[in-house]
Amino acid sequence: MSEDRLRIAIQKSGRLSDGSLDLLKKCGLTISRGRDKLYGRVQEMPIDVLLLRDDDIPEFVADDACDIGVVGQNVFNEDGLADVHESPAEEVMSLGFAQCRLMLAAPKDWDFDGASMLEGKRIATSYPGLTKKWLESQGVKARVVMMKGSVEVAPRLKIADAVCDIVSTGATLDANGLKPVATVFDSQALLIKNPKPFSPAKQEIYNALMKRVRGVMSSRDAKYIMMNAPRDAIAAITEYLPGAEAPTVLELAGSPGKVAIHAVCRESVFWDTLEALKKLGASAILVLPIEKMMA
Repeated sequence: MSEDRLRIAIQKSGRLSDGSLDLLKKCGLTISRGRDKLYGRVQEMPIDVLLLRDDDIPEFVADDACDIGVVGQNVFNEDGLADVHESPAEEVMSLGFAQCRLMLAAPKDWDFDGASMLEGKRIATSYPGLTKKWLESQGVKARVVMMKGSVEVAPRLKIADAVCDIVSTGATLDANGLKPVATVFDSQALLIKNPKPFSPAKQEIYNALMKRVRGVMSSRDAKYIMMNAPRDAIAAITEYLPGAEAPTVLELAGSPGKVAIHAVCRESVFWDTLEALKKLGASAILVLPIEKMMA
């Protein structure tokens, strides 16, 4: 790999991988992968992609093996609590996908009434740092048992009394006789970068990529909305449009009392929003998705 190419690390499989690849695709980037499928090269920009285990990504980025990476916030914060890097990777921005929760789960027959029930108990987890931090915040002293996988079986095997694990649907916990009882940490995908300054050439590539990423992020919930409305309702309609800047107001031929209003709404537009606009006198309301947006 050339030193003049930006190196990005993403998870090799799973929801985080799917979201990362989708983000790059929306940025207009196409990845050509090698035979081992663990390395790829972007065709449109001088960028190399490494597909790694998610818990290896903070280390690869911190140790200069990669320049930037997409990683779960839970993994990134757990790595930071371990304090193993002289210069840890830096958080750039949240990406809004691969959302999940690190949750404390207890046997279904527990009548859980608060963190105090964990006093003196054993808690199995793959996230000892985040679990200990949460227990300390609750003023609870419990023993944290480190497990690398299949954490949910720990209570059945008498290894632990409860578990702390990532939950998306809760189906795995339910199948093992457990129920989520408290949220320890809310997580989503993060973009992280190496703390060292980039070379001028690599910084230029990074800046160009970040413009595209921010454009994709800005357009994620944004909608382009068009409608006809009475001229005297412009102020009320403008105030009601979710997250919109000053709209474009156009004259309607042959209708001196009406105008066309066009606006970019930076927040979600729901049915109740359309109904409210209708009550304000709007008609022929059209809501369109925005694929890309750049300030």
